[in-house]
Amino acid sequence: MFTFSQSVIHAFPVLPEGNRKGCFECCIKCLGGIPYASLIATILLYAGVALFCGCGHEALSGTVNILQTYFEMTRAAGDVIDVFTMIDIFKYVIYGVAAAFFVYGILLMVEGFFTTGAIKDLYGDFKITTCGRCVSAWFIMLTYIFMLAWLGVTAFTSLPVYMYFNLWTICRNATVVDGANLCLDLRQYGIVTIGEEKKVCTSSESFIKMCDSNELNMTFHLFIVALAGAGAAVIAMVHYLMVLSANWAYVKDACRMQKYEDIKSKEEQELHDIHSTRSKERLNAYT
Repeated sequence: MFTFSQSVIHAFPVLPEGNRKGCFECCIKCLGGIPYASLIATILLYAGVALFCGCGHEALSGTVNILQTYFEMTRAAGDVIDVFTMIDIFKYVIYGVAAAFFVYGILLMVEGFFTTGAIKDLYGDFKITTCGRCVSAWFIMLTYIFMLAWLGVTAFTSLPVYMYFNLWTICRNATVVDGANLCLDLRQYGIVTIGEEKKVCTSSESFIKMCDSNELNMTFHLFIVALAGAGAAVIAMVHYLMVLSANWAYVKDACRMQKYEDIKSKEEQELHDIHSTRSKERLNAYT
């Protein structure tokens, strides 16, 4: 029994108090090295892109069903670019946006890690300032371009929200005002050409079915959420610009501080060499 308990003690040694303290300090150091500002911006970016891509894709699919069911529109034969072809192109753009900004968010997080104090203590000032300064400036330029792009996406996403809001208003007014003859013509929004007449009026049966269906209400709210996601992506880009600007200023100051320390160390070494030389000369002259 004594042999078994002693073997257990040797198999699972008790850590000394100094090692426990070192592990705790290591955890605190790792937590202190997390770029929380970049982490918050990344979460906001992923949330905004997810809302925009997911809800925008489903809203476009709902738009196709509404156009085919209630407006009696069909796909054009051949290579003619119609509204359905444009919707398919927008869906592929959404796939590309989701993949691109997933990778871009990871790159920005990595850049945030390499400009924190923990990495500075681990690798030293030189590797951060030489590489991180150029990387930070490059990411600032890219993020500024992406912010302008997301502003354009937000403005473009507001167009279907405005269109569906008009349609939703017509449905609400048709139920409030009896005998009102209100119509929605797709030619007003450039969805069809001037020669085609695709409109629904409150007196038609298809208009009543469309207003009573959940598909219209769901598509309208999906576009609203997609617009909110695009706005969140814009806020994330602005947040990233602030973080990247602060990181760039940090590595710039670190570079200046490093040059100052190098000059100071050289001067101290020269003074030390001069003092050593004079001491040797005095010792030789004394002997």
